[in-house]
Amino acid sequence: MLQNRMGPNRIGPFGLLQSALDVIKFIFKEDRAPGHVNKFYFSLAPLVVLIPALMTFAVIPFAGNDFQIANLDVGVLYCFSIASLGVYGIIIAGWASNNKYSLLGSLRSTAQMISYELTLGLSIIGLIMIFQSIKLGDIVTAQGETWFTLGNLEVPKLGILTQPLGFLLFLVASFAETNRLPFDLPEGEPDLVAGYHLEYGSMRFALFMLSEFVNMTVASALLATLFFGGWQYLPFCSSIVSHLAGSNADALYIWSAVFHGLSFVFKIACFMWFFVWVRWTLPRFRFDQLMNFGWRVLFPLALLNVFVTGILIYLGVL
Repeated sequence: MLQNRMGPNRIGPFGLLQSALDVIKFIFKEDRAPGHVNKFYFSLAPLVVLIPALMTFAVIPFAGNDFQIANLDVGVLYCFSIASLGVYGIIIAGWASNNKYSLLGSLRSTAQMISYELTLGLSIIGLIMIFQSIKLGDIVTAQGETWFTLGNLEVPKLGILTQPLGFLLFLVASFAETNRLPFDLPEGEPDLVAGYHLEYGSMRFALFMLSEFVNMTVASALLATLFFGGWQYLPFCSSIVSHLAGSNADALYIWSAVFHGLSFVFKIACFMWFFVWVRWTLPRFRFDQLMNFGWRVLFPLALLNVFVTGILIYLGVL
């Protein structure tokens, strides 16, 4: 027996401590770059992938417009421009590894991310046309307004209701942008061994994995923000806040912020669960299927969605 490692569901209650122990393991593992790599760019690549992923969180409002790092008027543009920088780290990793499998993985990832970024950007043009703003806080606030009444029910102007096709396009393109199954071609084990991070080990490898999960979290946060009202209360939260705060204005502000944050985290957790569920369920595409699906199906649908949204706005439906 070469090792005696406990299973991932045995460490701590429900296996919750396994991830923490894995982090400690990666930190203390020996970190040596192979002799054939370009050491400077080899070490730089994981940071170029991780830092833009973390920077994207700066403009996402998570508990009201006061609770975000930077309340930019161009929040949507900031998210997409910063998130697109991560592809440079993947290119650098593939080239600096001096390995044909790593280079092929980075080239695949570049082609995939550039192709699906077009659909990702076009999928939210309809939302910008409807809400007349590229500020994330304004888009979230506008989704709390009543769109129409159905009997005694007030239907909010949620992005998922006004842009159902845009939501589906954004969701699918998010899977491709984050290299998650069924779009994880850059890491395809059967043909590329491990893809662009083949030569990486220890904490450098952990940074690539961390950036992938950070990107998945950012995608979930944007899905919640743009299409599900962001930090807006879940249906049962308003009465709980009123009961806890009473007539105290300061308590109302504090409890509102707490439940705004909890509502937002719950929505993110639901999308994170969906990402993992799809990974368990669907097989990987072939690369030609991936590109055909992006250019011949999603891209025309994204253009059609913008065209139809313009007509509905002109007719006064939206």
